[in-house]
Amino acid sequence: MVTSRAFPGLASALLVVALAALPAGAQDQTQETAQDPARGQAAEILRNRGCPDCDLRLITLRGLQMAGVNLAQATLREADLKEIVLAGASLAGADLRRAELERADLSGADLTGASMRGVDMEKATLPGALLIEADLRDSDLNETRMENADFTDADLRNASFIRAALMRATFAGAKMDGIDLERADASGASFAGARLVQADLDRVIARGASFRDADMTGARLSSADLSGADLSGADLTDALLRNTRLTGADLSTARGLSQERIINACGDASTRLPGGITLKPCS
Repeated sequence: MVTSRAFPGLASALLVVALAALPAGAQDQTQETAQDPARGQAAEILRNRGCPDCDLRLITLRGLQMAGVNLAQATLREADLKEIVLAGASLAGADLRRAELERADLSGADLTGASMRGVDMEKATLPGALLIEADLRDSDLNETRMENADFTDADLRNASFIRAALMRATFAGAKMDGIDLERADASGASFAGARLVQADLDRVIARGASFRDADMTGARLSSADLSGADLSGADLTDALLRNTRLTGADLSTARGLSQERIINACGDASTRLPGGITLKPCS
């Protein structure tokens, strides 16, 4: 709920008057606010172009158009934000733990340092979003669109990104132990210096991606496409590369790579390997 500190003394009658000043689209969303407290709260946020540092836990803003609003440092814990449009919004430092954001549009939103552990963002849209140092542990990001998103130094341990679109996204220095990236498309993405210990990258598409100096100890890369990927300096101790495509990939300075854990992986003349490691040619 919006706190009295944020909006002292607002009554229903004043709210109705305030709605008249809203843009036409906002008026359409808030016509029934006097009878619906949740919509009344939404109208206040729209009229003020945000509610930074407000306590909005458990609020319902499902499906509303709230592009560009300022919700920095707001508490939105366990809020219902399904299908909301928050494109270009500021949510830096916001508390979104266990919030419901399925199919939400957060294109270009700023979620720097946001607390998002356990959030449900399945099929959400976040191209170009900033999630630097955000906490997304144990979160559901399956089938999200996150092209060009920035997860630098984010905590993504045990999060699920199955079938996510992560092209050209940045995960530099991120904690990704136990993450599930199965069937995700991470072509051109950067995982430089990231921790991917025991990560599931089965069937991931990571053409041209950078895993330079990443810790991939115990990672699974079965049937992954790492064509043209840079794995120089990566730690691949106990990693499993079964049926992995490595054409043009650079593993020349990868550490811990074991021939016995490269099962039917293939490369070509441009694949660079450590001494003593061989691959069959890709068909």
